[in-house]
Amino acid sequence: MLRNSNASVTVEKETPLEVDSAFLTVTDLNPIDEESYNENIEQHLQSLARDGTQALLASLFSLPTSSSPDGPLAQLPPPTTNLPRAKPLPKPKPQTKWEAFAAAKGIQHKKRDRKVWDEERQEWINRWGRDGKNKQTEEQWITEVPLNADADYDPRKVSRDARKERIAKNAKQHAQNVARSIATAHPQETRKHEIEKTLASTRISTASMGKFDKKLEGEKKIRNVKRKFDPTEKSVTEEAKASVALLSKMESDAKKTRRDPQAEESVLNTRKAIRFASKGRGGLAMAKEAAAGGKGGRKRAGKR
Repeated sequence: MLRNSNASVTVEKETPLEVDSAFLTVTDLNPIDEESYNENIEQHLQSLARDGTQALLASLFSLPTSSSPDGPLAQLPPPTTNLPRAKPLPKPKPQTKWEAFAAAKGIQHKKRDRKVWDEERQEWINRWGRDGKNKQTEEQWITEVPLNADADYDPRKVSRDARKERIAKNAKQHAQNVARSIATAHPQETRKHEIEKTLASTRISTASMGKFDKKLEGEKKIRNVKRKFDPTEKSVTEEAKASVALLSKMESDAKKTRRDPQAEESVLNTRKAIRFASKGRGGLAMAKEAAAGGKGGRKRAGKR
């Protein structure tokens, strides 16, 4: 029960109560009345709860309100109490390569809708995913084939391969953005990891796997690195397989190094030579002139 049924709605204390309407909290900084506390603890706690609730309700009813279907709603002010965080504030993410380019050029990001309108079905369909617009060429029963297409041209396979390439390209760009953001956020850790990786690769490049190399101060010991020796005696089948694998590798390396010269890389610039010989009129005019000269020569030869 309350201390007094006729108590005033105005709460007056030596130290005013701190009311935070945003968090719906009331803080009472007044010292505890030891006599009232020892006399009846339940009534003392009810009195403190009544004063705090009355102060909170008075602050809420003094706030501006807005109408709604459920009735008037109070517009809470910004909080005044600073609450501690369990975790530190998240650091701002570094911009990706495209975001930096868009910011420099003033390009605004426009988010595309997940649904697109299909004129044939006369309904909204997914842009991606199941029954998506991007798979329409792969699933339709008839497809137009280009005139210069090969005999074994498969439009479904071409569309599917192009979609897979876009997915792989996006995944690669995402991985590059993640690596770039990590390097930007922790440059020292990234540099340290690169040095350790380079040191480990140089250590295992020797025949002894770095066993007799000079150790650096604070250098970590590489584990599970052992030199593998092939057996001196092999069966004929295994030796033939090893020889074929070595020859295939040599052939593939030779194909990589061998490169046919492109048309642009030839010594004679054909286009420039034709332009010079025709005095800027082009190869067609030069051919017509040569044809006309040949006819005139034959006519003159006939007259003679």
